[in-house]
Amino acid sequence: MTSLSKAQLHRQAEHLVDFVNKSPSPFHAIDVCRKWLSGANFTELKEKQSWCGAIKPNGRYFFTRNGSSIVAFAVGGKFRPGNGTSIVAAHSDSPCLKLKPVSRKTGSGFLQVGVQLYGGGLWHTWFDRDLSVAGRVMVRDGAGGYSGRLVAIEEPIMRIPSLAIHMDRTANEAFKFNKETHLTPILATVSKALNGTDSTTGGDTEKPAHHAVLLERIAKQLDVSVNDISDFELCLYDTQKAAIGGLLNELIHASRLDNLNSSYCAIEGLINSLDGKHALEDDSHVRLVSLFDNEEVGSTSAYGANSALLESALRRIQASCDGVNLTSFEESIANSYMISSDVTHAVHPNYSEKHEENHRPELQKGPAIKVNANQRYATTS
Repeated sequence: MTSLSKAQLHRQAEHLVDFVNKSPSPFHAIDVCRKWLSGANFTELKEKQSWCGAIKPNGRYFFTRNGSSIVAFAVGGKFRPGNGTSIVAAHSDSPCLKLKPVSRKTGSGFLQVGVQLYGGGLWHTWFDRDLSVAGRVMVRDGAGGYSGRLVAIEEPIMRIPSLAIHMDRTANEAFKFNKETHLTPILATVSKALNGTDSTTGGDTEKPAHHAVLLERIAKQLDVSVNDISDFELCLYDTQKAAIGGLLNELIHASRLDNLNSSYCAIEGLINSLDGKHALEDDSHVRLVSLFDNEEVGSTSAYGANSALLESALRRIQASCDGVNLTSFEESIANSYMISSDVTHAVHPNYSEKHEENHRPELQKGPAIKVNANQRYATTS
């Protein structure tokens, strides 16, 4: 294993920060990974097409599903069907607030946006933040079809304001809020919208699903007409940029580190392992990285870790190589190894009592390995 100098480690930290800033949604994270892999001479495969004859020893490949999950792999020069796969798995999603299918709300002279909780977030931290939206927009292409376009509005267009202390003197004793009514972002004032272009504040017989000013801002970002927007999947994100911090520049201040941290390390590690013209020649295994979506809500979607995504990829890799037999896949599973890579909670110096005395992960002490008697995590994967 090659050790890195302090300068190299700092550059890696800077690259991670840059990755987080470019990835306000899982769609953006996977798009960044696609570009990195393409730049490292990986060939993109399509799940709907045959892979027979396409996968070769010493080859590099990747494919995506839903634009929010990705599988990338490199085939060893001495790989044969039945040989194993070395796998690192992580996830691309993070807890967030997502726009509801009908997000249009108004209250007390304000335009509000209805949101739903995604994952197990620390929701009180979303108050008093400069928020915006990012995700994927389905746009009519003019030929009767649709295309998915990524959007990320950098300006802070929303905010969830706290109630003034004068209105609730108990706020500092126990900050409690109703997630359905109090955790509602403010977009604009009704009066300003009426003086502008927001027709949704009038007396429409059929209320639109979203405020016109929001749709117009999204359309402007994509350089399309509002009428061309068919649907979208948007999440809220904090516009404050991730940064390297601490007095000695040893900490990373960022959101979504669960699990963009492992996603970055996995893709970067795979690409770096291929540095050198003959990097794969003597390898008899496949090196594979899989980044799943929807881990934060149970992994049970068609592109989550509990789907057939990884198994399908492993089966197709085996079946695409010369010399395959009826038990090649089963043999390969027995010869494979997988690391499920996620972040864990280092001991908090202000709440050290929350950790068991003999199980307190500390920073700068190397990776933590999770094991569980009830076989959670990937203890026996």
